[in-house]
Amino acid sequence: MKTRSTMIWMPLMSFALLFSLLYLWYVLFPGPIRPEAIQLFGLDQVQQGQDYSKGTRMSYILSFMVQALFLIGFLASGRASSLSQWCEQRNQNNPWRGYIVFYLIIWVILALIRLPFAFFSSFYWQHLWEFSTQSLGSWGVDYLKQSLLDIALGGVGVILLFLAFHTWPRIWWIICGVFFSLWLVMQSILWPILIAPMFNHFQPIEDPIITEMVYELADKANLEIKEIQVMDASRRTTKANAYFAGVGGTKRIVLYDNLLNQYSLAEIKAVIAHEMAHWQKGHIAKGLTLGILGSFLVWGGAYLILRAYISKYHVPPLIWAVLLLFVLLTNFVSAPLQNSISRQMEIEADQSAVLLTGDPSAAIHLQTNLALKNRSDLSPPRFVEWLSYTHPSVLTRIEKIREVTE
Repeated sequence: MKTRSTMIWMPLMSFALLFSLLYLWYVLFPGPIRPEAIQLFGLDQVQQGQDYSKGTRMSYILSFMVQALFLIGFLASGRASSLSQWCEQRNQNNPWRGYIVFYLIIWVILALIRLPFAFFSSFYWQHLWEFSTQSLGSWGVDYLKQSLLDIALGGVGVILLFLAFHTWPRIWWIICGVFFSLWLVMQSILWPILIAPMFNHFQPIEDPIITEMVYELADKANLEIKEIQVMDASRRTTKANAYFAGVGGTKRIVLYDNLLNQYSLAEIKAVIAHEMAHWQKGHIAKGLTLGILGSFLVWGGAYLILRAYISKYHVPPLIWAVLLLFVLLTNFVSAPLQNSISRQMEIEADQSAVLLTGDPSAAIHLQTNLALKNRSDLSPPRFVEWLSYTHPSVLTRIEKIREVTE
């Protein structure tokens, strides 16, 4: 790696190494269980949640570490540079083909690295804990779809990246920031209507009791709800969940069919109110805005890193591998900041939902049931929660819900 970029690489790698080792330590040695968790759930349930979480966390951190170590070794050993030169020499008459060949080779290697971890965490471990209802063939089809989407969208990204390098050599990082911002907005708009239906079937909720409940809550929240859908999650998992998605005309609330089948009306109402609270508080717009601002910071950092590899007359394919490593490390190191914002939004939605329903006991009962049935870690290590939790732990959520009624 180039000397001029050492000032960025060293702290980035140091923090990534520190966070990785601390995360791994707390996965293996989670520390004492919070007394409140034992009081509320019992020791057996707490230990089951810890055992289940240990498998998924080990898979997550090892996948990250192996990918990072591969890219660091690939670049530091000079093999990435040799591959880059080979791609250029083989495609002298068409440098764009050289870029694509380099991208495809790196994509395949990283996909092979990720595959065993993905199989373990999303298929084997879920079957072991009797969450998954999916056959191996069905899992394979889903994985293939995801891979094809990833390779296609990544290929478009590579073309736009090198187009920016060649067309706007001085301000390419600003152009890339603009491209990425447009992608974030388009993804938010199109994901519910183009991508999600590739993996699940969605239909409007037909139960008149729930429909009436939705419109009643929407009136109280001063929201216009166009769509609330049910998703056939049961074909893959026994877990229950819900989410909000979309922007503008594609906004919608989606409930897992497991939620409708396994939970009481009061709990379903609490879920719907929570998702409406996200809209009411403008969390999608805030998330998009923060994502766009963050992307420009990342592209600015990438400019400082990549200028050491680019000349006015030469833009090597090698840049793609350097950028992948930079983004991988940056996303990991910045995860505490990103996730703290997400957790704060979830707390805000929980509390606003209680004000909408006027039923804190249902909200607490919902959080308790979800945590138990989904085998959540009921007493996660503070560091693990700080680094990787997009939602607060169940004890934190219950505590914050109770604050509303005090």
